[in-house]
Amino acid sequence: MAAAARVLTAAGAMQGSHAGKCGLLFQRRPFAARPGAVHFRSKGLHKACRALYQPDIQIKEEGQPETLDYRAFFLDGSGKKISPWHDVPLHLGDGVFNFIVEIPKETSAKMEVATDEPFTPIKQDTKKGSSDTTRKYNINWNYGLLPQTWEDPSFSNEEVDGAFGDNDPVDVVEIGDARGKIGQILKVKPLAALAMIDEGELDWKIVAISLDDPRASLVNDVDDVEKHFPGTLTAIRDWFRDYKIPDGKPANNFGLGNKPASKEYALKVIAETNESWAKLVRRSVPAGELSLA
Repeated sequence: MAAAARVLTAAGAMQGSHAGKCGLLFQRRPFAARPGAVHFRSKGLHKACRALYQPDIQIKEEGQPETLDYRAFFLDGSGKKISPWHDVPLHLGDGVFNFIVEIPKETSAKMEVATDEPFTPIKQDTKKGSSDTTRKYNINWNYGLLPQTWEDPSFSNEEVDGAFGDNDPVDVVEIGDARGKIGQILKVKPLAALAMIDEGELDWKIVAISLDDPRASLVNDVDDVEKHFPGTLTAIRDWFRDYKIPDGKPANNFGLGNKPASKEYALKVIAETNESWAKLVRRSVPAGELSLA
């Protein structure tokens, strides 16, 4: 029997003295590539807001957790289903972005946005060619996606061995101390980028930190991560290099000299994949089986 639907908040309510002012940052207005999407006006005010403002979005869980029937749908303020991939805005201004948690840190369940299903809910996934819904060991950081990005599988990146995009949104590894929740929306700043090549496909990993983390003000680029989170970049690379080995698959490779790229490079990746997403939703490029709903 299917479990009753459970409705959760995508992120905590806005609090504090800036609550009224922070509300000025948000408005709903038409967007050429995605009508009806939630958009932000940024006038520098969000620095004071930090990560306090949370969009009026709730999560509706359907199906039993840790089963293939599980889905986490995103609802807007009116209760209408929206897509976390297409309708949650990417940009907040001044190098700050929305990040959607798919897999909370210190968990092993394989969760991801279902890019081929209407409204692209977060689903319990399986490994390719397997019915197993968990990895062999926990991931040590919050993991998820940048909305409104897409790694174009028709684009060959000459800077990364000519690898083609993996047909998914860009992944984020968030290194803050707090454990996120499935579907939670965090405001993050990128710090570095890792060019993972997974079975021949380019699968970017943007290393970022939540603005609410106590050490967020200390880290602003790749060198700061090594200083204030020593060993973390190597640990992330090694985790993603090796996580498929227990399933009998080869280790993943990394481009760009096997080293993390700078924040500037990470921002370039985000800009390019956001442009690719815009072409996708405008149907300037074939969508294939991807859902644009």
